[in-house]
Amino acid sequence: MRWQASPGPAATPADRAAARHRRQLVRQELPRVREAAAAWRTGLAALLVGMVGFGLIKGRSDIRELATPYDVVVGCLLLLTLATGTLGAVLLLRAAHGRPAATVVQQTPPGVLVWGEEALDHQETLRAAKALTRGVVLTVLCAAALTATVAVTWYGPDKSKARLEVVTPDGGFCGSPRGVTDGRLLLRTPAGQVTVRLDEALTVRAVESCPGPGTTG
Repeated sequence: MRWQASPGPAATPADRAAARHRRQLVRQELPRVREAAAAWRTGLAALLVGMVGFGLIKGRSDIRELATPYDVVVGCLLLLTLATGTLGAVLLLRAAHGRPAATVVQQTPPGVLVWGEEALDHQETLRAAKALTRGVVLTVLCAAALTATVAVTWYGPDKSKARLEVVTPDGGFCGSPRGVTDGRLLLRTPAGQVTVRLDEALTVRAVESCPGPGTTG
């Protein structure tokens, strides 16, 4: 049995309009992805700049003041922030501007776009959209790591310092010494700054940690 192919019905005006619409969409999809990538890049950059500025307002400026292992945690978070931020920025730039490579252009009459070029543009659109999605995810992860870094830097405990336990007729006090002025010892305790008259102290001794609530002093 021999098969024979015969022409189908002629295209209707609706078919031709749909084909033109689809062709127009294919031509415009790459510029749309490029514009979206540029907008995401600008918005995420502004977000990161604002977060960095907020992180510099308050808190420690030297992570060496943090107790172990919080200083190591901050270092790892900073490394994660740098890695995700750099890779996210590269991917967003890739999505917005394409790869730094030459494009092979087919020789066609002026104003004519062959299907091969449309296919190349569609493949580039898919790659740009994938790079945009990954860049956004990595940049958001960078923002989360930066937030965690600032939080640990602000609220992490200090390194262990020498503490003094002072017993007076009014009771005992334990905390970190902040200095002596006019015979008065200033202690930092969980309840706040406490001033103790040394001439009234019954005992003054150095301890590694304060008992009870005084441990954070």
